[in-house]
Amino acid sequence: MERLTQPEEDALRALWPLPSGAFVKDVLDGLPAPRPPYTTLASTLRNLERKGYVHAEKLGNSFRFSPLVSADDYQRRSLGALVKEHFRGSYKELVSFFAKEEKVSAADLQDILRLIEGGDKKAE
Repeated sequence: MERLTQPEEDALRALWPLPSGAFVKDVLDGLPAPRPPYTTLASTLRNLERKGYVHAEKLGNSFRFSPLVSADDYQRRSLGALVKEHFRGSYKELVSFFAKEEKVSAADLQDILRLIEGGDKKAE
């Protein structure tokens, strides 16, 4: 699938809580300020359809857009692409980078280790 622009990603994020579909106005209402013009958002949603991220169903003079890709799937693909491009495909290098940049605390790393080791209790 093609990469998304920031406006496309924002529109998709606003659409995910509405899995049964939404019209442009509904998506517009879900976006933070400053919101794009209605016609710009309509074009953005049509681009998302062309890229395979949403389905557009024509209802009268309007289109109802429904997400075809879940938030989890999108995160998985995006993170995978980031790791592949910037960390030579190594998640170890990704975590190491954040640790070196002091973006991950020792407590967070311990929580991550517990998750990796199969602990299904949520770390607090």
